Amino acid sequence: MTGRILIVDGVPTNRIVLRVRLSSAYYEVLQAGSGADALLSVRLQRPDLIIAAADLPDMTGEVLCQQIRALPVAPDTPVILIHPAPDRPQRMRALAAGADDMLSRPVDELVLMARLRSLLRARHAEDELRLRDDTRRALGLAEPPAELQCPARVAVVPVQADVSVKAVVSKLRARLPDRFEICSPDEALRVAGGAPEVFVIVDTGSVAGAGLSLLTQLRATPSYRQSAIVYVTRAECRHEAASALDLGANDLLADGFDAEELVLRLPKQIARKRTADRLRSNMRDGLRAAVTDPLTGLYNRRYVLPHLTRVAERSIEKARSYALLLLDLDHFKTINDAHGHAVGDAVLIEAARRMSANLRPSDLVARIGGEEFLVVMPDTSENTALLAAERLRSVISKTPFTVPGLPEGGRQVTASIGVALPRRSRTEPPEILLDRADRALYVAKNSGRNQVALAGGDCALLAADPVGPPPRAAAAGP
Repeated sequence: MTGRILIVDGVPTNRIVLRVRLSSAYYEVLQAGSGADALLSVRLQRPDLIIAAADLPDMTGEVLCQQIRALPVAPDTPVILIHPAPDRPQRMRALAAGADDMLSRPVDELVLMARLRSLLRARHAEDELRLRDDTRRALGLAEPPAELQCPARVAVVPVQADVSVKAVVSKLRARLPDRFEICSPDEALRVAGGAPEVFVIVDTGSVAGAGLSLLTQLRATPSYRQSAIVYVTRAECRHEAASALDLGANDLLADGFDAEELVLRLPKQIARKRTADRLRSNMRDGLRAAVTDPLTGLYNRRYVLPHLTRVAERSIEKARSYALLLLDLDHFKTINDAHGHAVGDAVLIEAARRMSANLRPSDLVARIGGEEFLVVMPDTSENTALLAAERLRSVISKTPFTVPGLPEGGRQVTASIGVALPRRSRTEPPEILLDRADRALYVAKNSGRNQVALAGGDCALLAADPVGPPPRAAAAGP
């Protein structure tokens, strides 16, 4: 599943119609008929996102938002409110209550789906950063002192001539403590003094979608990749609005450049951006020396085992599977014996590079022994885990290693991989799962090496260009 969504509506027909739409897009759907039921579901089932009617039987959508924000388990859960005919004051009240957006009924499916993808993408990325921050705390690394929060730097970029921009920015300066600057698209791509925390792309001119290329360029530029982007367009530009969200906009103003709406939306985007920055900084600075392998730069055993525990806990909480891949380089001792430990170290570094380049951002690879590596894959099905394992096996064996100290042409290196996923109940302790992955690795080694074995089942190999004799299918016992 791509996300767990709670639908809250007192009208069963509305819930059914929306559930069908979301289920067909592979979302896991929960339902509630009242605000009280919704709050109970949030406490017990922890949805990733909530879509709620603004007129519930027992409370308004704004009250529901306020109560959700007060829950310790869901202060940051995205909420979208649906109203039969929202006007501007209603939308302002919803945003002030903590809603991420208010959409009109009947719901525009194109914009809704793009909005869901954007909010869930941000939520999952932040969840992963929080998970790694929790691991850092479990290791006893102290929380860094809180930094003084300075006013944010916000770049407002009109992509076409718009006489209202200066007037709107003047209102923003009067209402918010942040520093606003107006710049052209060309200036936005080469702003001085570092990247702004937020870009506001104002695309309200006569040419619909003129700002999408700028949005794409900002997201593709490393120095601006972490900046928040708010995209402003016109109500009739629904396709362009959906495209902006899918291209990486963090928030959307679909009814023009409105100072009052930006006053409510900008602080949330700034806070989210700073939270993500802090979590990344904590992970990078607090863990580097203590929990990384100095040779390969990968995480080490000290980090990955507590991280695995938290992935297992989240797997139970979210009712989603995860996978472990235990990888060992074949006949590695012969490399050290024939060419020396310096060459062996270089081979380990290159193997680590190849693995890291062929995994998802949410996957974690660690060096846990001499030539042994562990990959933790959250939210992963058996098929996805096997495909990933085969991809790693292939990228290691397919191209010879050409590190300094090896003969011209390099040397073929292969790897054996054991794969394990929790049993159906998902309550299997991670140490048991690790033991099953180790036994699967042992089967792969004893079945000829350079192959993948799945714990508790048969593994149909997806080998491509194997080194030496074709690898045989390997299966590990339960």
